[in-house]
Amino acid sequence: MLHKKITFIGAGNMAASIISGLVKSGYPADFICASEPNKANTQKLVEQFAITGNQDNRASADWAEVVVLAVKPQIMADVCQTLIEQGVDFSNKLVISIAAGVSVQRLQSLLGENTAVIRTMPNTPSLLQKGMTGLFASTQVSQENKTFAGDLMAAVGETLWIQEESMINAVTAASGSSPAYFFLFMEAMQNKAIEMGFAPEQARLLVMQSALGSIEMVKQNPDLEISTLRENVTSKGGTTAQALTTFNELQLSEIVAKAMQAASDRGAEMEKLF
Repeated sequence: MLHKKITFIGAGNMAASIISGLVKSGYPADFICASEPNKANTQKLVEQFAITGNQDNRASADWAEVVVLAVKPQIMADVCQTLIEQGVDFSNKLVISIAAGVSVQRLQSLLGENTAVIRTMPNTPSLLQKGMTGLFASTQVSQENKTFAGDLMAAVGETLWIQEESMINAVTAASGSSPAYFFLFMEAMQNKAIEMGFAPEQARLLVMQSALGSIEMVKQNPDLEISTLRENVTSKGGTTAQALTTFNELQLSEIVAKAMQAASDRGAEMEKLF
């Protein structure tokens, strides 16, 4: 991986997870800066990873070759406008955004229409370097910078490049929001197991280990369809078949499809807000 000077504008959980992945993979800490007004947040990262911390976003952005915008979408415009007003020149920098609902066009309207922008959508398992990130690059991004951004996000998990920006909302539906879907399903299973007589910690163990094992089976059998793995567990007339029949009668697949579409639609709506 190339070593470029990176500034993270914003020092929250996602910035911390990416920094952690970079440092663990051998990226030089003195090439990384975390910047935001809250000194406590940056100082925590300085102490943990031996990177540079700063409260001056302008100076931090000036120093960097790559600026990662790791702020909430609600404040993205204010942060970008302030940097421009302070004289930061983005013409020779790569900008990577990890904010949901802020389009490339919007970022370029704030930072300069020819700014090289890569929009990403990571998910929360990135905190454990088990994330999934979708990426989309503007036409101004060089192949070198695309490779760099891909390597950057690979430090926290798997990556997938998309060719149409509109697909970023589908990425949100399929991976960005989906950890919550799995948590909801696991929560429902845990609650029922408790109702059946297990202690909470026992119920959690039963559900957690079953989920872990199921995911590992998917991972270790890349040539098998997920539907085949499901069928392999299901004996005709057995307990699993009865459970799946109930799911089908209650239209689980349709519920999931509607939920994912709702997430994607909300992503598109957010692009009009920010």
